[in-house]
Amino acid sequence: MSKKPKTAINPTRAEDYPEWYQQVVRAADLAENSPVRGCMVIKPWGYSLWENVQRGLDKMFKETGHQNAYFPIFIPKSYLEREAEHVEGFAKECAVVTHHRLEADPEGGLRPAGPLEEPLIVRPTSETIIGEMFAKWIQSYRDLPLLINQWANVVRWEMRTRIFLRTTEFLWQEGHTAHSTEAEALEETRQMLDIYAKFVEEHMAIPVIKGEKSESERFPGAVTTVTIEAMMQDRKALQAGTSHFLGQNFSKASNIKFLDADGVEQFAWTTSWGVSTRLLGALVMTHSDDDGLVMPPRIASAHVVIIPVIHGDTRDQVLAYCDELAASLREQRYHDRNVEVVVDRRDGRGGQKFWGWVKKGVPIRIEIGMREIEEGKLSYTRRDKAHRDRFDTSKETLPADITGILDDIQRTIYQRARKYRDENIVRIDSKEAFYDYFKQKGKDESGFQGGFVLAHWNGDPAVEEKIKNDLKVTIRCIPFDEPEEEGKCIITGEPSRKRVLFGKAY
Repeated sequence: MSKKPKTAINPTRAEDYPEWYQQVVRAADLAENSPVRGCMVIKPWGYSLWENVQRGLDKMFKETGHQNAYFPIFIPKSYLEREAEHVEGFAKECAVVTHHRLEADPEGGLRPAGPLEEPLIVRPTSETIIGEMFAKWIQSYRDLPLLINQWANVVRWEMRTRIFLRTTEFLWQEGHTAHSTEAEALEETRQMLDIYAKFVEEHMAIPVIKGEKSESERFPGAVTTVTIEAMMQDRKALQAGTSHFLGQNFSKASNIKFLDADGVEQFAWTTSWGVSTRLLGALVMTHSDDDGLVMPPRIASAHVVIIPVIHGDTRDQVLAYCDELAASLREQRYHDRNVEVVVDRRDGRGGQKFWGWVKKGVPIRIEIGMREIEEGKLSYTRRDKAHRDRFDTSKETLPADITGILDDIQRTIYQRARKYRDENIVRIDSKEAFYDYFKQKGKDESGFQGGFVLAHWNGDPAVEEKIKNDLKVTIRCIPFDEPEEEGKCIITGEPSRKRVLFGKAY
């Protein structure tokens, strides 16, 4: 009987994927549960990842003419009531403020006092409050397009929560735009989805599939929702970002009108789009292994960690050498920032520190002691390779090579994720094969089963609902890149012109 290999994270992915995920988040010191049920505390190592998401996306937004603003966290209930479908979509998730102060009660505690004239909803999304402001700001076609983004927190009262993936409060950005024509608003909707796809693939090394949501999966109140869908290592889908063409639904509800070039009053065409801290959960689940977090360099909290190996009275000499190397590395530019280096000056055993940084996912680790200093040679390990694999270099050559090494790690991580996803997408043409695929009870050598299925669908929401009820499988999207082809719906046998993407999802 073969002995199970030792891993830094227990259980492994194959043994218990949900618990493995929680342990990776904990071991990497990314976040932890807060005293408030369903909320999280994002710790510095995790928050720096979010800052890198913000930095990268914000630059891309501004390059396309968008400006940042901020809107209230409280939304009057009457604003949501203007758009009935929107309210229905979020009603069960709303947190409601009904009082504006506390007072002492006879039991020695505090009780709510001062009822509000109108309840306030803690922001689940901001279409209605932003629409109210747009109606004041927009008078003429010359005021359009209006391109606004905000970085904010939102609250959705989730019953089942998991750090980053689904929490009661989370961080996100939400873009809101208004346009003079339908065509321009549709172009904006697709442009922002393309920005999300570019960022998630090129910065986070997560391959995505772009497509349109089915009617039942659309954002409440939207005419069209487009999405990027990613496959996690357990082969479930994660919706990584969405962009919504809202038509004139919200502009009519909020009275966003303008005079066109002919002096005729028109309702604006609006969009909204967003990504959230859910992206950090996607990063963990796409790249990490049984030894902990794996960070793609372009999004990493730090690129390099230098671990001094100190014996006897060598501390000052070893630390000075480490600091010199760190200074040389920090002078190098890696894409839009300087190479970020941590010198681990903590006391403690080298092995413990080494494995601590493995679990935190730093792309490059370097151990330096007197032997390295005296021989004038260094070696480093890469987080995308086995931890025993060492690559030789020197203090003089590493700074010049560092950006190329980081780019190679980024490329390797992306290609590995892309290969895994593509190997687990299948085409199925019969109901029996479709149901058998998603009802598999056995697991393959990876410990997982299933994946994504491309299959024909007749467009009937009742068919979609049946599949969801029977298998807990949903249409993730109608892929843009999937060519039209004649086929038959896997459930009804009716004609279909295109395959859609099915999968189990978070």
